[in-house]
Amino acid sequence: MGGGQARRAYIGSFTHAGGPGIVTASFDPGTGALTALGATDVVADPSYLALSPDGGTLYAVSETTDGAVAAFTTEGDTVRPLGAPVPVRAEAPTHLALHDGHVHTANYGSGSVTTVPVHADGSLNSAPAGIVEHQGSGPDKERQEGPHAHQVLPDPGGRWILSVDLGTDSVRVCVPGDGALTPRHEVALRPGTGPRHLAFHPGGRVAYVLNELTPTLTVCSWDPADGTLRPLAETPVLAAEPDGDAYPSEVVVAPDGRFLWTATRGTDVVSVFALDDEGATARLTASVACGGVWPRDLAVDPSGRFLYAANERSGDVTWFALDPETGLPRRAGALDVPAASCVVFG
Repeated sequence: MGGGQARRAYIGSFTHAGGPGIVTASFDPGTGALTALGATDVVADPSYLALSPDGGTLYAVSETTDGAVAAFTTEGDTVRPLGAPVPVRAEAPTHLALHDGHVHTANYGSGSVTTVPVHADGSLNSAPAGIVEHQGSGPDKERQEGPHAHQVLPDPGGRWILSVDLGTDSVRVCVPGDGALTPRHEVALRPGTGPRHLAFHPGGRVAYVLNELTPTLTVCSWDPADGTLRPLAETPVLAAEPDGDAYPSEVVVAPDGRFLWTATRGTDVVSVFALDDEGATARLTASVACGGVWPRDLAVDPSGRFLYAANERSGDVTWFALDPETGLPRRAGALDVPAASCVVFG
């Protein structure tokens, strides 16, 4: 293998659409290549995954009507369940994050965030410790009839938990503690934008909110002291007005903070943004084909050399070598994974 010891990547997929569940793959840090090792479909629709800091435990949502979260041990070429899935008491969890001994899930269908304690061995508590119910709606009567929490994540300092809600055009900032989340702020974005996912600049003072219902990126300042998110500017993620569907899905930032990438379904492109030194200005510089159809997720490998697109409808994960001077992705290969939904690295 070219240039280094193989590592691991984990790929989620939609089993109801023919996906294999959770795929374990080797990752070559020299070439970026992924090679499938094994898969398990013991949990339905594991659409989003998260690893423990030591890489020994993998957590997955089950994006079903009776939503659940599950833990797996990563030993071997196929992940194995670490206890039974835990119901999140909400519908269609789409995202999750591990923070300070708890897993938080963003529940799209119910518009809520569920908190489940994690035991010392990585397994999950048999029941949630708390649920934060979102309230509100937006101007899009079909997509924003009520709250739709789409992502949950800690801020870089680990003091706050943020949830991004497509249905209410807002980001909520909560304080974690004693197994529960306490809402502190709700930050309004432009009505009808439908915020989906958020990523932080590595400097920790800027955040980028990717909007699904309008193909735009909202750049925000972030104050880690008091958990204040303040929108600064909104910029298109496409160079021209799309002719048809255009639904942005994911935003990722380079580890060195110089570039940012977004994926847009329908146009099936990855857009490249150059960031200034502080990250407060994002300038669209290029877009390239995502290598498949309907890119649901993007991921950057830990070195920042390779970018990965999980293309749901074409059923593959495409990887790109990143130009270190321009951030431009160059297609380098692909792995077949039916109904692929996300990629995370160990």
